[in-house]
Amino acid sequence: MKDPISKNKHRIFLSTFFFMSGFSFATWASRIPTIKMAFGFNEAELGTILLAMPIGSLIGLPISGWLVSKYHSRVPLAVGYGLNAIALAMIGFTQHTYSLVAAVVLFAFTTRIFNISVNTQAITLQKQFSQKIIGSFHGFWSTGGIAGVAFSTLLLTYNVSLQMHLLSVAVITLLITCYSYQFLLKGDRSESGNKIIVGKPDPYILYLGIVVFFAAICEGGMFDWSGIYFQEVLHVKIFTYGYLIFMTFMAMSRFLSDLIIARIGMPATYLMSASFIILGISLAILVPQFWTAMIGFSLVGFGTAAVVPMSYALAGASGKYSPGMAISIIATYAITGMLLGPPIIGYLAHAFGLRVAFIIFGLSGLMLIPVSQLFFRHQRSLTTTPEKA
Repeated sequence: MKDPISKNKHRIFLSTFFFMSGFSFATWASRIPTIKMAFGFNEAELGTILLAMPIGSLIGLPISGWLVSKYHSRVPLAVGYGLNAIALAMIGFTQHTYSLVAAVVLFAFTTRIFNISVNTQAITLQKQFSQKIIGSFHGFWSTGGIAGVAFSTLLLTYNVSLQMHLLSVAVITLLITCYSYQFLLKGDRSESGNKIIVGKPDPYILYLGIVVFFAAICEGGMFDWSGIYFQEVLHVKIFTYGYLIFMTFMAMSRFLSDLIIARIGMPATYLMSASFIILGISLAILVPQFWTAMIGFSLVGFGTAAVVPMSYALAGASGKYSPGMAISIIATYAITGMLLGPPIIGYLAHAFGLRVAFIIFGLSGLMLIPVSQLFFRHQRSLTTTPEKA
């Protein structure tokens, strides 16, 4: 039966979910310094709290894979995002470390469910368009992040409490989810490729997974530590400036990424991304001043942005897995990198200082070069020697 809702309307409301997801995540990330101060955590203790996020995400690994094979993706998308909003509100009202950890685990768990579902919708919808649109969806995620951190900056200026801030975002999220559900794609459950194949890892998925792992270390680490870098290294009172410039250039890069890929190709885009990350983080570390850090963070944001959406799009073309399952596997690497990065930075910062810890971002950017080239070498080999199912 033909879907009566136009593909453009699907795109608008799916973009809304990407936008609100970025808004919610930025709300959490921009308030991490507030949580650190409220609980009196040092860098290592904060790193331990942030470690709860990859744990929650990994708990969601088998469940997210099962959900995308059992249901049409809009069901776990809406339910997961609704629960994600509740978890965000809970973080604001926790008063003890254990309850904070529980809320953070739930937030990460539901983020995992939502991310798999929303990206499955995006890849399915892409098939209805002749031009590439994947980058624009992730651009809306970054734009939502900009709006989220700008909103956080405004509320910090007026000394709005953490509780009221997170609760208000959660309520808005729930209302949008309830209304927008009806405009999501229906009938996108794949009948095949929904089971993880046990045995030798598929090189196609493995290389993409490693690429997004390193990109996500940069992304997750910058999300969670950029504010603290501006607060403790640069001694800037409004510590959200660094996060804001990082998110702004991420959004710019993602809206431009489809055009850049069309012009220079994906292999060169990966190389360009790595170069910007290395240059930007080197500038921020070596010259720790406000404007040099702003320029450096903008370069890191521009370089990091295209890697994950590019890799998700490539994963959707896997010969072994359905789009939902391929994204689920790749997202395991991405989310693990995004959420392992912050605690690693925390432990290194406690031992050696935050500037030294930020070297991890440069090393991660450097690793994008050899791993992405291995992937494209393997991809080319598949055109001459088809891979066995």
